[in-house]
Amino acid sequence: MEYMRIGNTDIEVSRICLGCMSFGKAGTMHDWTLDENQSEKIIRHALDLGINFFDTANGYSDGTSEEYLGKAIKRNISRDKVVIASKVYFNPGRLKREAIHREIDGSLKRLGTDYLDLYIIHRFDYDTPIEETMEALNDLVVSGKVRAIGASAMYGYQFYNMQIAARDNGWARFSAMENHYNLLYREDEREMIPICREMNVSLIPYSPLAAGHLTRAEWNSDSIRSRTDRAAMGKYDRTEREDMAIVRRVHELAERYGVKMSEIALSWQWAKGVTAPIIGATKASYLDDAATALSLKLSNEDIAYIEEPYEPHRIVGAIDHNPADGVMLIDEKK
Repeated sequence: MEYMRIGNTDIEVSRICLGCMSFGKAGTMHDWTLDENQSEKIIRHALDLGINFFDTANGYSDGTSEEYLGKAIKRNISRDKVVIASKVYFNPGRLKREAIHREIDGSLKRLGTDYLDLYIIHRFDYDTPIEETMEALNDLVVSGKVRAIGASAMYGYQFYNMQIAARDNGWARFSAMENHYNLLYREDEREMIPICREMNVSLIPYSPLAAGHLTRAEWNSDSIRSRTDRAAMGKYDRTEREDMAIVRRVHELAERYGVKMSEIALSWQWAKGVTAPIIGATKASYLDDAATALSLKLSNEDIAYIEEPYEPHRIVGAIDHNPADGVMLIDEKK
């Protein structure tokens, strides 16, 4: 396993982050999530591979994702040997001061820990002044409940303004950006990623394999997730025709190198300067494939070849207004 520091912090993370949206009580968010025992097996396997970075959220499967992760860590490894990230936004009060203070306590309780290594705002809150949000996040850092803060999918100008507000007030700044980024969705290359590079903010993209579309030569599979993941359908199905050109090239390159398509897609991420793509694994073998991909280095010609068919996409991830209360799957295909 390889490791890298998050932003300007001393937090060292594996170059693979295990995404914990795959864990939790089925039916509370997705139908395909793993139960507590299955979740622990995946987490234990990740630890065996040297993966020390875990990403969850307060809203994943009604809090059971945090609970499963916390119990598995307590049973398998010392708390100071892992890096835990969780998120706040899809909750009452969104990113208001009182909501942030309430939600961090709930996450810590469910995780069974007294601090988080990384606390991420899940989206931009249109109803709360950015100064209120940034000051509340700074409070958590000062109190020791949080070591560092990060943000997730939003528009570049929003992220920039929040960073400047923190800088001007002497508050903690974001060290990580959990954005939507993969070979089938590269819109953040226009503004968000250059901003992050300028500010030394680490990229930890979600959906690096485009919900499985970059792991197989066909668009759909017969897995439960492929058949029931309405959020993934909402993200990707409307651009199937355009994106299959990229999928075919990834498949061709994988055949040429004698590796799996997922290895090509992940190698591309690291070649683009990503710190740790978030892998949502429901099978231990998915993590094995990701770990193997670390040794694969694509040439500049390879990268240009698989990028060339890309066409501009509508924005998926960043939102232009707060969704209705209780909505979690904002990109869901109805």
